[in-house]
Amino acid sequence: MVVLGLTGSIGMGKTTVAGALKACGAAVYDADAAVHRLLAAGGAAVTPVLARFPDAGTGEGAARAVDRGTLGAKVFADADALAELEAILHPLVRAGERRFLAAGQRRGCRLAVLDMPLLFETGGEARCDATLVVSAPAAVQRARVLGRARMTEERLAAILARQMPDAEKRRRADFVIRTGLDRRVSRLAARRVAARLAAARGTRWPSCWAGALMQDGEGRHA
Repeated sequence: MVVLGLTGSIGMGKTTVAGALKACGAAVYDADAAVHRLLAAGGAAVTPVLARFPDAGTGEGAARAVDRGTLGAKVFADADALAELEAILHPLVRAGERRFLAAGQRRGCRLAVLDMPLLFETGGEARCDATLVVSAPAAVQRARVLGRARMTEERLAAILARQMPDAEKRRRADFVIRTGLDRRVSRLAARRVAARLAAARGTRWPSCWAGALMQDGEGRHA
């Protein structure tokens, strides 16, 4: 099974490319969606996050969840608080990745995609056989992002400050898809990447995950 790391800065069109890869038969693990599930009612991150940020809670009892807007406001300009939040979330997201990959292997999946906004920033490329960066001109990116609800210039600047510059991501990537043109062009490029990788043989899973798999009790799937 080939593990492809998919990344790109905010507003670059990563969702379109992820969808195109999925349409080609790839299994896709969306790290952002995983975080949303972790913070929703019943999510594994609700209790530890609210222990640290009690004012970010919403609902009662089984419906208790983390209000992501309130939480975001608390860590927006506080690097220490953000680091504490990431220390809670990142291990849970990684555990989800391992379960996803183990399930993909059992199904005989040929291409598994880890959709991670901070792939390079967190060293995630070491867990992948190849990396794909989605990129767009700065003006296109800016227009896309500022068109979102509740997005401001200040918030965009803070997000970009946390992310590796687009040029550096492109330099590190094995594949680059540019999304400033028609979406059909991006989808075609994604299909070409999937076709290239269809003939490849993965070496990262489960070899570089072995220690974590044994800790999770999933070594039997390796």
